[in-house]
Amino acid sequence: MPNSFRFRSAQTVTVLAATQLIGWGTTFDMLGVMGRAVAPALGVANEVIFAGLTIMMVVSAIAGPTTGRWLGRYGAARVLSAASLIFALGLSLLAVANGILLYAAAWLVIGIGGALGLSAPAYTAVVEREGINGKRVIAILMLFTGLSSTIFWPILSLLNEAVGWRLTFVFCAALQFFVCLPLHLFALPKPIVTHAESSAAEIPPVPLSKTARRKAFLLIAAVTTISTFVTFGIAPSLLEIFRQSGASPALALQLGSARGVLGISARFLDMLLGRRGNPILSAVTGISLTVISFLIMLTAGPSTPVLVTFILLYGFGSGVMAVARALLPLALFSPSEFGLHSARLSLPQNLANAIAPVVFTAILDRAGTGPALLACAVFSALALTLVLMLMALVRDAGAPEPSPVVS
Repeated sequence: MPNSFRFRSAQTVTVLAATQLIGWGTTFDMLGVMGRAVAPALGVANEVIFAGLTIMMVVSAIAGPTTGRWLGRYGAARVLSAASLIFALGLSLLAVANGILLYAAAWLVIGIGGALGLSAPAYTAVVEREGINGKRVIAILMLFTGLSSTIFWPILSLLNEAVGWRLTFVFCAALQFFVCLPLHLFALPKPIVTHAESSAAEIPPVPLSKTARRKAFLLIAAVTTISTFVTFGIAPSLLEIFRQSGASPALALQLGSARGVLGISARFLDMLLGRRGNPILSAVTGISLTVISFLIMLTAGPSTPVLVTFILLYGFGSGVMAVARALLPLALFSPSEFGLHSARLSLPQNLANAIAPVVFTAILDRAGTGPALLACAVFSALALTLVLMLMALVRDAGAPEPSPVVS
């Protein structure tokens, strides 16, 4: 690999890793530390404060298709720069919020920023600069986003104790304006997709007919939405599931923490595979592991070995699937289409993320662990069926045309 290419890749990773860390750490992850400090100051319940995340996800979902069109028209760097400005505005509104209306308006603004600045636009920036070989860089980025809460929770906690929540939000807005905005505008390498490799950027990796392309997109949308629905739905309830399954509070916390480590390990494995990895095969592997993990919990008696086996399979499987969700559009569509399709996929995914915790918490609280795990198993099995259909579609598209029969 030429040194210039390596330098471009390293520069792209450095810039986007920094801005994605700040992006997630100062928005979606932030309420984990700041929520219970803001609630009493505004005189509202904790659940009202955390509803800001629901507003963010719903608005991001609605804005997803528009983001896709803007990515194709203006390029990822400009869209990401706009996101930095909008995040700075939303966080500034949070800093001066004196009631629920201004608080909700702030999260509405942050939701627009989320559509323009988190995940899909950053992955599009990679593909613009790396072409179809950007899988490894995207996997590296996902390693960093997985660490955003680990890095920002201690920072935000210290700032809140030192200067209060309002100035902490001002600090977050300043990071967006003075760090992320210049990095997006001036530090990203120039895209290659629109120049030297413009013709290659139009060539999809799998030759699909128009009908097959539509079917492939719908299958990817269904698989990724169902899998993220399960992942986001069960995440807030994992500790309670462990406790209801007989784990002590200490063991439940250890198992929950292990899931994050396993997820990052899975992303690291995908990073090592790089261009040799296959997102469709990764999706099959990840979903299969989660299905097996839920079936083990449903059929085996509750015990420490069973819980450990579950978290090993589920943690690694969900981590593999997280990378596959980001890369599936690149496995079937051309690099020039990646941003549009990824942003369109964010609509159902973000809606699923917004409602999933409520649905699974309600099932767990009203029906118990068994029905909650059964729901996870059923949804995961459905996702596995759909991704196998996608694999068959791709296999049929890649098969050689049958030779004509000579009579």
